[in-house]
Amino acid sequence: MFILLLTLITLNIELNAQKGSSYDLKKLSIEWQLTTNRYEDGSRALNTLIITNTDKRPFPASGWIIYFSSAREMLPSSPSNGLSCTHVNGDIYQLVPQPGFTGIEPGKSIRTNYITNGFSYNKSGAPTGMYLVWGNQPEKGIPLDNYRIGNNLDTTQVYKTPEAIFTRNTLYSAPDPARLSPVFPTPESFERGTGNFELTSEVAILCGNEYRKEAEFLATALQRVTGKQPVIATAFIRPVRSIQFLPATLPDESYSLMVDTGQVTIQAGSASGFFYGVQSLLTMMPGETTAGRSVSLPVCRITDKPRFGYRSLMVDIGRNFQTKAELKKMLDLMALYKLNTLHLHFSEDEGWRIEMPSLPELTAVGAQRGHPLDSKKNLPPSFGAGPLTGKMPASGYYSRNDFIEILRYASARHIRIIPEVETPGHARAAIKAMDARYDAFSKSGNMTGALQYLLRDTADQSRYSTAQAWTDNVMCVALPSVYSFIERVVDDFRDMYREAGVPLKTIHMGGDEVPDGAWEKSPACLALLKQDSSLTEINDLWYYYYTRVAEILRKRNIEMAGWEEVGMRKTKLAGVKKLIVNPRLANEGYQLHVWNNMVGWGNEDLPYRLANAGYKVILSPVSNNYFDMSYYKHPDEPGFYWGGFTDVDKPFYFIPFDYFRNTTENANGDAVRADAFVGKDLLTDYGKSNIIGLEGLIWSETIRSEANLEYMVLPKLLGLAERAWAPDPAWANEKDTAKMNIAYRKAWSDFAYRIGVMELPRLSTWFGGYRYRIPAPGLVVDAAGVQANLQLPGFTLRYSTDGSEPDLKSRIFTGVIREKGVIRIKAFDKTGRGGRSVSVTVK
Repeated sequence: MFILLLTLITLNIELNAQKGSSYDLKKLSIEWQLTTNRYEDGSRALNTLIITNTDKRPFPASGWIIYFSSAREMLPSSPSNGLSCTHVNGDIYQLVPQPGFTGIEPGKSIRTNYITNGFSYNKSGAPTGMYLVWGNQPEKGIPLDNYRIGNNLDTTQVYKTPEAIFTRNTLYSAPDPARLSPVFPTPESFERGTGNFELTSEVAILCGNEYRKEAEFLATALQRVTGKQPVIATAFIRPVRSIQFLPATLPDESYSLMVDTGQVTIQAGSASGFFYGVQSLLTMMPGETTAGRSVSLPVCRITDKPRFGYRSLMVDIGRNFQTKAELKKMLDLMALYKLNTLHLHFSEDEGWRIEMPSLPELTAVGAQRGHPLDSKKNLPPSFGAGPLTGKMPASGYYSRNDFIEILRYASARHIRIIPEVETPGHARAAIKAMDARYDAFSKSGNMTGALQYLLRDTADQSRYSTAQAWTDNVMCVALPSVYSFIERVVDDFRDMYREAGVPLKTIHMGGDEVPDGAWEKSPACLALLKQDSSLTEINDLWYYYYTRVAEILRKRNIEMAGWEEVGMRKTKLAGVKKLIVNPRLANEGYQLHVWNNMVGWGNEDLPYRLANAGYKVILSPVSNNYFDMSYYKHPDEPGFYWGGFTDVDKPFYFIPFDYFRNTTENANGDAVRADAFVGKDLLTDYGKSNIIGLEGLIWSETIRSEANLEYMVLPKLLGLAERAWAPDPAWANEKDTAKMNIAYRKAWSDFAYRIGVMELPRLSTWFGGYRYRIPAPGLVVDAAGVQANLQLPGFTLRYSTDGSEPDLKSRIFTGVIREKGVIRIKAFDKTGRGGRSVSVTVK
């Protein structure tokens, strides 16, 4: 009887699937809405999916599954209206009809609810990449294109209102442009003279052969300005107005720049020094330049050197990919503002983005996302990829030749590229690619080849879940094949760097977020613990792994970098699991990128503790330098916010050697408590010597386009550039808090004027133009009418009075709006591109 019943149920499902597979999915619409945060008074959000059948026939009751990505962790809950949302792996979830679900009648809608962890403040909390799979076609996913994000506003939340933005914007007061530095970032010293140097198409470049490449770079840049590429020569038979490269005894990256009425002289002792002198000369030019016209440069004397030798941007192309052309645009941007290191996060759970000729599976499998979910031919469709492989930005990679080209492009701009091979965690793309290699070799009977680069213990029964909800993304560090894999990848990189003519000095080997539970039930790991007397517990496998990896790199004269956990040890304090600084590896020369310093999380002083212990630290703080964090709390501002909110001022006001002093808000955007840093370690003088640089980071979970990347990076990157290059500002060392605040306000106004009036207009057109974020206006209504202001100067405000979206034909805001109605205001840049509008109703 039971077998007969089961057969009938199975037959019914198959029949429904066959019937459903002919249903026109364009007639199925889905809308997501945020119902409420603080669901049942907890730190949870109630979400609603509204599914509507616009067809003339019913949508079937069974025989289908809808898959989607969710950035917010979905909590277990009972089915809602006959539909159940459950976790698959990573950020992939499924919506499955339960017994008793009757389908959706023509013209009808159903609502189904699910609960997510934490609060949803903007659209990043919405599902993405929805697609359906019919039961009789399990290998085929069909995109659900008729999906929209509906209401994502929670009236219980305190968002940044136009009034709050207006108050914040009053921090700016217009400076006297004549006293500002003529170059950016701010140089060590400058002295303004009298008169100007007229840069025309007749100006030549005087340079010896040693620095010819830097002279050619300048000549190409000047062609964009004057319309003609200058002549470069080692000598002239008659006097000419020129830009002269003059070798001098100066430290690496240092330079001096002298502008006189008849000549410009750049002095430096290295190619990088001349290059940065060139970049300073370029930033002296007006933000708006038209090819073919002359440019007046003010007479001045500048001496300059960087504050930090390591000035970096980390770009994540593992989660979502960026084209070669866009990465080159990022390199141009970095070079202009004197950043010298691209930390390329090319490998992740969700993607491997550089071709390794020795291991083609890494990109054949690891660079493709889509359906099906078994990871045999492609990775799952994380971050809203949808079911179809081969589509940017979920799928894609750089060929070997592409990467060599990128290396040369970066090197010409005095930028080194540090590739990050994420290990032993965050390694799912590599693990699954090597699983595919194992399957192919084992099927052909070549077990030696199958096992050569295998990255997991096939008998491992360990159970764990990562911060990103993956359950199978950690390499088995006990397998010799893991180290064979590392050697193979490192050697492939060495070959590419060698062919590019670029030295490979450092590789970042990851080390981030290996979860509790990994390795605990791996027979290979347990056997290693018995064999090696230096290993006493599972956590010791961490040091075993990094000691072996460091030795692989050391034999090849390559330095090892890693995330902060490389210098940490898991232990217990009063029975509670805790990460502490591990002195055992402090003198190994490891370079640590330390991000975990958010106030309220307990590790506010971690960068300082590691530096004080002897580790070389690159400050990569989530509190100030995570560029993928939303600008501020607003439903229409894109980006994550788990690490707080990062507006353009955050990287600017970061004090590298004492960021406790002006940490003003926690991850929720609320003011910090007065005792937030009580008992935390300050940076010692010895620790200061171990802070070797600053890094801005752009993670790409929410980055789905080039425009989105540029919006999140700019203008935040300009604050990073200023803090990494410019001398320590006087306001940061002022002991009196009131005086510090006054001095900071003046410095902020100078900075805001510089980037709003000079740099952003330049970036509108240079290198093809960048789609930076145009700030939304602040608004207040008082007895006089509607007043508006902006965070940055240099934009034009236009408004409407009927609630319509302002455009270039709308009236210009000149002071106070006295009309009634729905007043909507938007800022526009010099090219006519607009930002986000804001509105207020005046009755």
